[in-house]
Amino acid sequence: MEFTLVCTRINVLVLLLALSSPCTFIQSPMDFGQLNFLQTTTTASLDFGRIFFNSPSAVLRPQSPKEILQLLSFLSAPSFSKVTVAARGAGHSIHGQAQAVNGIVIEMDSLPPSIEIHRKRDGEPGFSYADASGGTLWVELLKESLTHGLAPRSWTDYLYLSIGGTLSNAGISGQTFKYGPQISNVLQLDVITGKGELVTCSPTESSGLFHAVLGGLGQFGIITSARILLQDAPQKVKWVRAFYEDFGIFTNDQELLISMTDIVDYVEGFVVLNEQSLHSSSIAFPSHLGFMPQLQSGTSHVYYCIEFAIHFYQEKDSNPDKLVKEITKQLNFMPSYIYSVEVSYFDFLNRVRMEEMSLRRRGLWDVTHPWMNMFVPKSGILQFRDLLLDNISPTTFEGPILIYPILRDKWNPNMSAVLPERGSEHGDKVLYIVGMLRSANPSTCTAECLESLLQQNRRIVETATSPRIGAKQYLSHYCQEQQWREHFGGKWERFLAGKSEYDPLSILAPGQGIFERKYSKWPTTLQSQ
Repeated sequence: MEFTLVCTRINVLVLLLALSSPCTFIQSPMDFGQLNFLQTTTTASLDFGRIFFNSPSAVLRPQSPKEILQLLSFLSAPSFSKVTVAARGAGHSIHGQAQAVNGIVIEMDSLPPSIEIHRKRDGEPGFSYADASGGTLWVELLKESLTHGLAPRSWTDYLYLSIGGTLSNAGISGQTFKYGPQISNVLQLDVITGKGELVTCSPTESSGLFHAVLGGLGQFGIITSARILLQDAPQKVKWVRAFYEDFGIFTNDQELLISMTDIVDYVEGFVVLNEQSLHSSSIAFPSHLGFMPQLQSGTSHVYYCIEFAIHFYQEKDSNPDKLVKEITKQLNFMPSYIYSVEVSYFDFLNRVRMEEMSLRRRGLWDVTHPWMNMFVPKSGILQFRDLLLDNISPTTFEGPILIYPILRDKWNPNMSAVLPERGSEHGDKVLYIVGMLRSANPSTCTAECLESLLQQNRRIVETATSPRIGAKQYLSHYCQEQQWREHFGGKWERFLAGKSEYDPLSILAPGQGIFERKYSKWPTTLQSQ
């Protein structure tokens, strides 16, 4: 069905009046030109966190970026509209960041999947890369690139996340120390700004928008396509785990490992609070650990585990066992408590999927997740560890706690993503990622219990972000502008300027809670018609 521009504008106006009115005019799926808005908004009103439930007035499932462009072009025109728009990828935000109360949620997974692999030929300048639509899942890109013997360099631990979603935050995992976050491995973006403009941007073309969008929390535009840097994919991975009793030795050995960027390809670590935390983190590790039989229920002793990995290739004459032996000679783990396995590259990257399947079988995946993620300066990591252990109960805590180092110089400071400023003035290159990935089982945790956990998180964040420790939230959640100002620190003025330039009416990403929607009236000439 075709509509003229006039008809389209009338339909949009009716839609906007319905969304803006205190009365509910939306009774059935709506047609907006050739855009289909759905009445069913259940999925768009929740996320992985299951803490916030904010229902939009409509859901758009676009079949092409052109439909997103059409919507934002109209919403950015002078109007009385109160409508905001949130792009939703895989829905793995924790605090409603991809929700739009009484607004429009764009479900990016409805875009037809599009992945094009470009392999650089020998002697040819440039890089191998993939062009992928913003709603594509990283696991889909991995599968397709592997058929060409290629793969992206930087990952998240969980692959069932959208490309546009992780690039709007940072995208971090155990490869970050070596290759930087995912936002440091992007060559080009197609972005639809809050002004309804489609812009192709890169480090050299419309670079201001490019840097703003990467790590920009969806505030400047919607990523409809990304050009991702690729490298040759390894065939196998040697995956090693070693256990520690002393936190200082644990962190020292982690920092030693991330200094071996020519040998080691992945470094992470986690806290072993109890048997449950050990077993949940070992489902994907295909080896019987038989670790610490003295870890009985009720014990308060805390252990730590380093895991690192080495990639190797069939065509290369490499000996991973020899490399592991050379590396572990320099480490100071608990004697006899080291384990290694050899797995395929895909299985290694997809390791969290196995834990997900286990939790789904037990009905423990679709539960509340009061997660907390932080970037912590090296100088404050011991204080932060103490802060965590003072606020949680090791015997009842459910979920993993990740702690591992990354390198500051692998991040582009021009991008919107925020790292702790503390330590940078002294040239401290190392900082830590901490993820407290707690689950709240509804069968044992009531609403009062959940509120207690959230208050606990807030206390930890408040103390950790104080000058004493100087940490920053990752996947940030704040409710007040002053908190956001403090979060962005020296980047706040640039962030404000970018918002003014690319989304001046603050249409985009209302769930982040950074800016309030602004309004402008129809021009006088249009009002009189």
